[in-house]
Amino acid sequence: MRAALPTAVLASLEDGALHGYAIAQRLAAGGLGRPRGGSLYPLLSALEADGAVTASWDQGESGPGRRTYALTTTGAERLQHERRAWTALADALGSPHHPEEHHG
Repeated sequence: MRAALPTAVLASLEDGALHGYAIAQRLAAGGLGRPRGGSLYPLLSALEADGAVTASWDQGESGPGRRTYALTTTGAERLQHERRAWTALADALGSPHHPEEHHG
């Protein structure tokens, strides 16, 4: 499941920007389990470094501020590409390949 996590994080941001806790909740609701902050935040930093997400600091009205992450155009393109790759992999794993029978 670790390999699917970056794709799932990008997908969680499709409908709009979220803070880290909300991303973790979306992943858990999607059946991926709740990633620990020790794995989620380094992943978000890596996605930011790759240009797939942007991070901004939102000052909390009552309490500490938090970083909010948003999908970039690059991230949306990456998500589409990764979805196609996962679909192709699922198709390859789900349907056994039968060589064509040649009749002569």
